[in-house]
Order: sequence, then C-alpha cells, then structure tokens
Amino acid sequence: MAAVVRACGHRTPEFRNIFYYRLDRASLPLKVASHLVRRFYPGQCTLFVRADEIGPGLFIQHGFATTIGAARIGKNCWINQQVTIGHVYDRGAPTIGDDVTISAGAVVVGGISVGDGARIGANTTVVKDVPPGMIAVGMGMRLIEQTPEKTP
Repeated sequence: MAAVVRACGHRTPEFRNIFYYRLDRASLPLKVASHLVRRFYPGQCTLFVRADEIGPGLFIQHGFATTIGAARIGKNCWINQQVTIGHVYDRGAPTIGDDVTISAGAVVVGGISVGDGARIGANTTVVKDVPPGMIAVGMGMRLIEQTPEKTP
C-alpha cells in the first residue's frame, strides 16, 4: 500500500496539481479520470495553475500560496513558494522561457517576456522584460549578468 501511495504523489501535492493540469488538457476519458482521482489524492490547495502552455520539466518546489497565470511557461522551469505570475488587465500575461528560475516571493506580472536561462531573485517584482541569461533582483528590478560557474 505504501508503494501505491508514494507512486500517486502522496508526499508531493504540487506534482499532482501539474499532473491534473496536464490530464485536463488531454482526451475526455483522461479528464474524467482526473476528476475522479482528485477526490482521493487532492493537490496543493493553495497552488493555482492557469497557463495556455506549460513545457516539460516544470518543477514547483513548494506550492504554498503560489499563483501561476502565464501565457506560456517553457521547459525545465523552477518555481518556488509564494510566487505570483499573472496578467495585468489589458497588458496580458507573462511568457516565461526555458530553464528559468523564479525564487520565493517573486511577482512576475504583465505582458512581459522572461528570457531563456533567466533567474528572478526572491521578493523581486518584475514588470518589464528580462533578457535571456540575466538575473533580476531587488525592488527596482535591477538586472545582473550571470557569470559562468568556475569548475576546480
């Protein structure tokens, strides 16, 4: 029984939210199965995922108090807890590139683009484009270039 519970994501409700998101966009039988399984294995109740497209490999470390409302999220993205990604009235929703990391408490809003490989620092509010490979940090969203990691 323990193996079945672990396989269904008992300890990872964030995974279940993404799993159900993907099932809801599949065929009718899978949508029905998704709604039946949710009753026994609910997802994270404070994690909301609404996006037109989510690439493979999305990882939500802690889904607590996280709202995702993006036009697109690329592959292999990492999102931490208490993150808000959403639209601003007439400006649209953000487009998140591939391999993007969004740290705890960050807010990414509006019809902006976050480039491939970019990183958003903790508690940073992003309201304008972040070029690929850059780090956005601080209250005024200061951009910093990423330095290549040195290997010993």
